[in-house]
Amino acid sequence: MSQKIVRVGDIPCGADALFLISGPCVIEDEKIMMTVAEKLKGISERLGIGIIYKSSFQKDNRSSLDYYAGPGLDAGIRILAKVKEQFGFPLLTDVHYPDQCAPVAEVVDVLQIPAYLCMQTTLTVAAAQTGRVVNVKHGQFLAPENMKHPVKKIEDSGNEQIILTERGYTFGYNDLVVDPRSFYHLAKTGYPVVFDVTHAIRKYGIPSKDARGGAREYLPVLARSGIAAGVDGLFIEAHTCPSEALCDAASQLDVSLLEEFLKPLIELHNVEVKYRNSLPELA
Repeated sequence: MSQKIVRVGDIPCGADALFLISGPCVIEDEKIMMTVAEKLKGISERLGIGIIYKSSFQKDNRSSLDYYAGPGLDAGIRILAKVKEQFGFPLLTDVHYPDQCAPVAEVVDVLQIPAYLCMQTTLTVAAAQTGRVVNVKHGQFLAPENMKHPVKKIEDSGNEQIILTERGYTFGYNDLVVDPRSFYHLAKTGYPVVFDVTHAIRKYGIPSKDARGGAREYLPVLARSGIAAGVDGLFIEAHTCPSEALCDAASQLDVSLLEEFLKPLIELHNVEVKYRNSLPELA
């Protein structure tokens, strides 16, 4: 789908091969982080899929002060650095404030702008100025064609290493809806497009520890729809025991199920690439 190739480590995002962003939603116990990384490494090698390891050192949009918000920047970055050193993954993590960007960029390959912050100029510019790849998540409140605005801010800051991630729209009723037209509009920017499947099944207003806080039954059909629509990559948060996860417990995928979940999606992606390359331009 992408017209531009954005390299993350040795992964050419936007090329014909599907890539994956995966890892626990938030940085937890180091043992969990390393176990997930080890399993992802095996999946990457067996399936031949490039994987960017993702986990957040801070979750600044939890709905209660009682909920775990992450270990903080210093402790989180130390754990991510250990994952990179031991397993060789390129890394992705969220940044919420401009002053986080420079220290995060010393270790992390991709700085992610959270969906609800995608229009924050100071944050996007600070991320862009690190020279790292910037993954901008599409705000739930924003028409997809308007994602050209944060893209332009990053470009005007001297950075054209951009990835765009779709995760659905909210209409104020605690649910998300994925419109496949969004993939088309995001792709029109020319940059690689990712579909964040596990966040698309979250139910707002319900604690993520509550089984009703996510709808995993939709994961296969949503993933297939995104692949068939031509996305370049998938974003699937994974955990050793999702029901015990400290964030998004109702939507993360058990990492032991991830390999079989991916196999048909990789096959479908390869078919879609052949189809796409044979299509005439319709508009």
